[in-house]
Amino acid sequence: MEKNIVIGIEGLVGCGKTSICQNLLNYIPNSIVLHAGNIYRAITFQIAKEKIPKDELKNIDLSELFKKFEIEIKIEKKESAVYAHGQKIEETDLQSLENSIAVSKVSNIANNSNAYKIVKHYIDNYKKEYNVIFSGRDTKNIYPELDYHIFITADLDKRVEWKKSQYKNITSEEIKENIYQRDLLQEKSGYYKKYKDTITVDVSSSNSIEESTKMVLKYIK
Repeated sequence: MEKNIVIGIEGLVGCGKTSICQNLLNYIPNSIVLHAGNIYRAITFQIAKEKIPKDELKNIDLSELFKKFEIEIKIEKKESAVYAHGQKIEETDLQSLENSIAVSKVSNIANNSNAYKIVKHYIDNYKKEYNVIFSGRDTKNIYPELDYHIFITADLDKRVEWKKSQYKNITSEEIKENIYQRDLLQEKSGYYKKYKDTITVDVSSSNSIEESTKMVLKYIK
């Protein structure tokens, strides 16, 4: 790689996007992961924590909430971490089932345009020094100059199987319904759009994150 690149990775709910991005750090030199989705998860977490009424969120500019919650992005151990009011929001809170459901609903009713500009600003700055693995939703619209736009898919039953290890004390049927409903919300929000240069990688046959990562790596030169 002669110049730093930006790889946008998105896909269906529960197909291992976050873990794949983390594993790509082992193969792509001088790389970092920007979990853009966690920025939205952080905002959603703070909405619940600070008990902001749902009717106040209709078409609200997410960049306003970004400032209100004093959201900061820091790179720690080659991955982005999110802070609100100077306090780090733990990954367990960001990835909880409750927050995962809520973030899909918030992104569907809020105005994302200025929030996109904030994320793009971070990517532009990071790209000066690193290869950026950019994980999130609507990556192509957030950063049109992507060197690679990768969309990861997997069969619903396979995704349920993987999610069972993350969500304890929840039945497979509950997980399946949760994934199905979140997929519907994401699609309704326009986040599953593919472009002529989109690379679709189906990881249904994968038995590990390592295998899924290598399926993605085949397309990165």
